[in-house]
Amino acid sequence: MEKRRFIILLIFGCMLLLIGACGSPSDTGSSVKGSEPVQQEVPASEKDSKPLDKEILIIIDQTPKPTEQKSFDFVVKKLPEGYSLAEMHWISSKNQIVNTLQEAAQHGANGKDGFYISGDGQFAGFIYPQPMSGEEGEVKFLFRNDQGDELTWKKKITLK
Repeated sequence: MEKRRFIILLIFGCMLLLIGACGSPSDTGSSVKGSEPVQQEVPASEKDSKPLDKEILIIIDQTPKPTEQKSFDFVVKKLPEGYSLAEMHWISSKNQIVNTLQEAAQHGANGKDGFYISGDGQFAGFIYPQPMSGEEGEVKFLFRNDQGDELTWKKKITLK
C-alpha cells in the first residue's frame, strides 16, 4: 500500500513539474485548428502597476484517432511565468464537466471519461462518450499562480 502511494505521488510530482514547464517559450508554428493565442484581460489595477504578458496559447487537436473512445487532445504552448494548470472545464447546454489537475491525473491512469493527463505529462486531452459527439460547448482552462491569482483560457468548439 505504501509503495503504491509513493508511486502515485511520484507520478503526480513529475506531472506538476512537466506542466509547470509548459510556460517556457517554444515554436508555435502549428496549423492545428484552435491554436490562436488568447490575450487575457488584465484588471485595471494590474495595468497601472506593471506590464505583464498574460498571453496563453493552447492548441486543441480534434483529429480522429483509431480508437473506440471519442476525444480531443490539448497542449499548453504558452503560459505566463509562475502560472500552472489548475482546472479544466467542458460546458454545454447538456453537460458540465469540471476536473482538477489531480482528477485528470487519475483519469490518465484509469482511462475514465473526462479530462486526462498521462502519467508522464506528455499527453493531455478530454475523453467523452459517443452520445456527446456533435455537442457544441466551451472548453475552459483555469490557471493559478502561488499567490492565488487566476487566468482563464476558453474556446467554443463542437465535439467531433
